[in-house]
Amino acid sequence: MTSRGPPKTKVQVETSLENPDYDAIILVASPEQKLQSGKLQTVVSGALNLDPSLKTELAILPVDLPAGRVVYSPTGPIDDDYGDVRSFKDSAKAAVKRALKAGIRRPLLVLEGHPRFEQAELVTLLGVLEALYTPIQIREHDPSKTHKVDVLGVFTHNPDKTEKLVNIAQILEEGRRVACDIGDCDPERMAPPRIEEYLKDLFAGTGVNMEVVSDVGIFKKDYPLFEAVNRAASCQERHKGRIVYLEYNPPETVEKTLYLVGKGVTYDTGGADVKISGNMVGMSRDKCGAAAAAGFMHIVRLLQPKNIKVVVGLSLVRNSIGSNSYVADEVITARSGARVRVVNTDAEGRMVMADVLCKFKEAALRAVNPHIFTIATLTGHACRTVGLGYTIIMDNGPARNVNTNRILQEASEKIADPFEISTIRREDFANHKGIMEGDDVIQSQAKPSIQVSRGHQGPAAFLIMASGLEKHGSGSSQPLKYSHLDIAASSGDLPNPATGSPILALAQAYLL
Repeated sequence: MTSRGPPKTKVQVETSLENPDYDAIILVASPEQKLQSGKLQTVVSGALNLDPSLKTELAILPVDLPAGRVVYSPTGPIDDDYGDVRSFKDSAKAAVKRALKAGIRRPLLVLEGHPRFEQAELVTLLGVLEALYTPIQIREHDPSKTHKVDVLGVFTHNPDKTEKLVNIAQILEEGRRVACDIGDCDPERMAPPRIEEYLKDLFAGTGVNMEVVSDVGIFKKDYPLFEAVNRAASCQERHKGRIVYLEYNPPETVEKTLYLVGKGVTYDTGGADVKISGNMVGMSRDKCGAAAAAGFMHIVRLLQPKNIKVVVGLSLVRNSIGSNSYVADEVITARSGARVRVVNTDAEGRMVMADVLCKFKEAALRAVNPHIFTIATLTGHACRTVGLGYTIIMDNGPARNVNTNRILQEASEKIADPFEISTIRREDFANHKGIMEGDDVIQSQAKPSIQVSRGHQGPAAFLIMASGLEKHGSGSSQPLKYSHLDIAASSGDLPNPATGSPILALAQAYLL
C-alpha cells in the first residue's frame, strides 16, 4: 500500500556497530544498567569514573567504532516507586537535539532496553522520531528543512526484534505526525476547509471512507449546537465549518467498534465572551482533539486490524467573533432533543461535539460491542488538576464497569503517554441541570473552568446529557460505554510543539 501523509524519516535496520556508514552513535540508557555492547560499556563506565555527573548529564564521548563518537544521554537514576518510562523518551529527545547541534546527519541509535520497562526500546525510538519531526509549515516554507537527518540507523542485539520495532514505531510516528501537522499549524493553514483538503489527500484510495458535511442547512437540521458555534465563522468562506466522518471497516468479522469524536476548534477567540488579557494566544491548538482522532485513524489504516471497526467524527469549526455570533441566553434544541441554554460562548468545545456524539450514540445502538470516546482540549481545569503532560480519562457507568479507565491508564504507562483517572459524579450532572422553565441542560458555568469546582468533570456530564447518553447508563436496557478524554494538559501548549496525545495510548490499548 502506498504510504500517504507527512514525510517519514528514513530509518534502516542495522545489524552491526562496525558499519562505517554512520557519523555517530546515540545511546540512551540508565546509568545503573549493564550494557550488552562491551565497547559501549567500556566508554560509559570510563566516562562515569572520570565524571560521575554523567549519570544525569548528556555528553558526546569518543568510541573505538567506525562512527567515532557516542551521544550518551542518560536517563538518570529511575526511582523504584515513582519513576516511569518517560525518562527514556525525554532522554532520547535530548540526545537528538544535541546530535543535531553537533552536525550529526547519520546517527545510529543503539537500543539497550531496560528490565523494568517492556516498551523502553520502542519508547526510546519514538522519542528520537518525535525529535526528528519537522512541522508542516516549515516543510512548506523551506522543503530543504524537511529531513533533519539523512538516515537513522537502529540497532538492537536481536535483528528480528529490531525490524519489528522499526516497523511499529514508524507506523505510530506517522499517525503522530498527522496529528501534529493538523494540531501544530496556525489557524489559517489548518482552517476547517484546509483540514478537509489535507484529510482527502491523506485517505484517498486507502479504504478509509470519508464523508464531509459542509452545508449550513444540514448543520441547522442535524447539528444545531455545532451550527451555533459555526455561525460567526460561516460569514467567511475560508473559515466555514466542516464535520468530517472517517470510517474503517475491517476485513473480518467485527468484534469491537470504536467511535471517536474529536474537538477541532481551529481558533478559539472565546466568541462573544471574548478571551482577554492575552489568553487568546495559543488557541490554534484547540483543534488537537480532532487532530489526534485523525492521526489515530491513520494508524488504524496502516495496521489494518482484522476485527475492529473504527469511526471518527471531526467537528472542525472556528469560534469567531462578529455580528453573527451565538451569545449567552440562547436556548438551542440539540440533535438529541435536549433544550440547551448557552451560558458562556467560550465553552464551545462541548457544543461542537455534542451533536456528533449523539449521532454516534444512535449508530452505537446498532453496532457490535461499541465504545464511544470524545477527545478534546476542553478545560484549563484539567491542566490545573493534573499538570502538563497528562490526559484525563472519565468513564460513564458502563465504561467504568469494564475498567476502561484502568486499562487505558496501564496502556498509557507502557508507551509514555500517561493518563490520569477522574470520576464523573452526581454533582456534575446537577451543575448542568436546566435552571429555567423549558431548559433541560445549561451549557456551562458562567466563570471559566479554572474558577469553578469540578471544572473538568462538569463538561463530561454535559456531553452525556446533551447527547442523550444519560438514557444508556448501566441500568438501562441498552447500556453504552462512553469515555471522555480531556487532553488540554497533554496536547502541547505554545510555544512547545504539539504532542499528538493520546493516540499512542489508544494504539497501545486497542491496536498493538
